[in-house]
Amino acid sequence: MSKRLFALLSIASVALLSACSTTKLDNVSDAKPPVSSVASVVADHLNPNSLISKERSVYFDFDKFDIKANQTAVVERQGKYLAANGALKIRAEGNADERGGREYNLALGQKRAEAVVRALKVYGVQDGQVEPVSFGSEKPQAAGHDEAAWAQNRRVDLAYPAK
Repeated sequence: MSKRLFALLSIASVALLSACSTTKLDNVSDAKPPVSSVASVVADHLNPNSLISKERSVYFDFDKFDIKANQTAVVERQGKYLAANGALKIRAEGNADERGGREYNLALGQKRAEAVVRALKVYGVQDGQVEPVSFGSEKPQAAGHDEAAWAQNRRVDLAYPAK
């Protein structure tokens, strides 16, 4: 466990304990138990177990930059999360497989990134909250020279800040 996470959990624990009171309540039956969770202290984009953290890639068909129907759930989830956290600024990193020339792949990656940004805005993401960039074929997710590897490399990754 990192020192920063340990410190954050310690502070949260102290805050929860200090919130306890010995004052007697007049109507105990109406009192609601306190609802808290240490997991809620860590933002979803920083929690490796959350879907926001686990599912950050949108995949595309060969030579296409339109978002496939089976990718809309990822875009919707990410869009709603970003809209609810308006101070967050991320990058939509467009990628292509190794086929095609360098300039073509850079342009295709940019079109994919811009398509994802447009789709995120449907869910309330603000202008300037997501920056579209392209890496072309320079950052493959999968090594290999077959359709399985290429399919993993045709994507847009949503890159959140580390803290």
